[in-house]
Amino acid sequence: MGDFINIHPTELKFPFELRKQSSCSVQLANKTGKYIAFKVKTTNPKKYCVRPNCGIVLPGSTCNVTVTMQAQKEAPSEQCRDKFLIQSVVAPDGATSKDITPEMFNKEDGRFMDEFKLRVIYIPANPPSPVPEESEEGTPPRASVHENGKQNSSFEDVSRSLEETKQKSSEAWSMISKLTDEKSSALQQNQRLHQELELMRKEISRSRTSGFSLSFVLLIGLLGVVIGYLVRRG
Repeated sequence: MGDFINIHPTELKFPFELRKQSSCSVQLANKTGKYIAFKVKTTNPKKYCVRPNCGIVLPGSTCNVTVTMQAQKEAPSEQCRDKFLIQSVVAPDGATSKDITPEMFNKEDGRFMDEFKLRVIYIPANPPSPVPEESEEGTPPRASVHENGKQNSSFEDVSRSLEETKQKSSEAWSMISKLTDEKSSALQQNQRLHQELELMRKEISRSRTSGFSLSFVLLIGLLGVVIGYLVRRG
């Protein structure tokens, strides 16, 4: 820390979330018996808003500085390189923020000035819940065992469901194949029945035709015999 003020925290951690502002605070504590003037600078002034960006810390007192990061449209592709610089110098007794001038932080005047750099760190806006530590060496925590049991149970349920689905699908395909075979067999039997029926019809038709001709011949012959008998008798 510097000779004039203590700074806490020493890093600016911003909860990062797209299209939302994020803020964090820095506490400056005057550890001297003098009035201390401070000024806050940043490498990216368009991205951050600092309130107050300068001021007076009374002897033995503290001052809170709020840094607000503007809403970002894109997630950072690499680690943030933004930095802040807090400068502090001894101010005249009774000085106020209105008495602060740029010349007070000019090193060329031989004035002694403390400088402290703070780096910027982005942290997830909704961090995952921490994993409970092991209760004994080599023994996993009960919560982890419970969660693993749930995961294993879910995996087994999914596997069982997939097996049942495969089995039902196989049974369905077997039933479809069986019905297809039965349908084909029924069609073949139907065709054979039609063929046999047609043959029977033809046989019956031929039988009827042959029977009619034979009867007719017999009738003619019988008539011829009767007529001849009558003629001979007469």
